[in-house]
Amino acid sequence: MFSGESLTTIDAKGRTSIPSKIRELLVNVFGDERFVITKATPVGFDDGSFGRGLSVYPLIVWHELEKQILANEGELPLAQLNSLKRLVLGPAQECTADKLGRVLVPSPLRMHAGLERDLVMVGMGRRFDIWSAEIYARLTTQDERNIQQDSAALAALGI
Repeated sequence: MFSGESLTTIDAKGRTSIPSKIRELLVNVFGDERFVITKATPVGFDDGSFGRGLSVYPLIVWHELEKQILANEGELPLAQLNSLKRLVLGPAQECTADKLGRVLVPSPLRMHAGLERDLVMVGMGRRFDIWSAEIYARLTTQDERNIQQDSAALAALGI
């Protein structure tokens, strides 16, 4: 599973390096070096704005997710299902890293997430997310506030 945070950059052409640890997991755990990049679920900030990033799924995980969405296994209302299709399925791009571990992040996805220079790649279990360093700092600050709100539940988890 993907875990940890990796700091990296993106160049003017939209290329970034996928850390070797992630590339190894793609091949050794998921059996394929290919992956799918799409829009991450937006995170609402306290000021009403949204943090936008990208989610990266191993190809096999993506195919499972795609089937679940298309079969509406979450039993979402039609409007929410169509929004999910437009936000997640529609912009999805299959990619692979080159021999140097670089991947070209498609321009529309790069623009959506505001990726200009400094990036953070964050392991999220069966996927990893890509955030601009600025947005990720805001997310972390908000997460720190949120996590304190239910300390009994966290204690029950052993955290």
